[in-house]
Amino acid sequence: MRLNPHGEAQYRARLAGGYLREAEDALKRGDYRGAVASSQLSAGNAAKAVIALFRVPSWSHDPSHELLEEAQQLRPELKVLAEELAEIARRLAPEHARATYGEPVRGLTPWDLYSRGDAEEALTLARRAYRLMEALLRELGSMGPGEGLSL
Repeated sequence: MRLNPHGEAQYRARLAGGYLREAEDALKRGDYRGAVASSQLSAGNAAKAVIALFRVPSWSHDPSHELLEEAQQLRPELKVLAEELAEIARRLAPEHARATYGEPVRGLTPWDLYSRGDAEEALTLARRAYRLMEALLRELGSMGPGEGLSL
């Protein structure tokens, strides 16, 4: 199977956009766990969209190390954006397991863990990750001007 880097990047960008919309909707209806879970998936896929331009992204929920490796070959102004995106992906990565399984040792389900503030913070990070991804894909030639997904 041949990898189509631009096709894979666009696919990941669509995933990031879809999960970002889900996170927005979840917050509106008071589903804080859902907002955090979808925010994490959005940010992770945003990072993987950029990684896909260079190599096949892993199945990891924390692709930050992969993005940081690839960022080394970017122009300084793009490297800074990629590093910020990697930091957001790294920061939200643990929420995948927490939003799925809770904290069993403490007897907390995923629905016990998150407040509105937690959901808003995760969503703010996911929105920023999406904007960073759009800028990077545009600069790296995988997304034309005005071609981003409207949210």
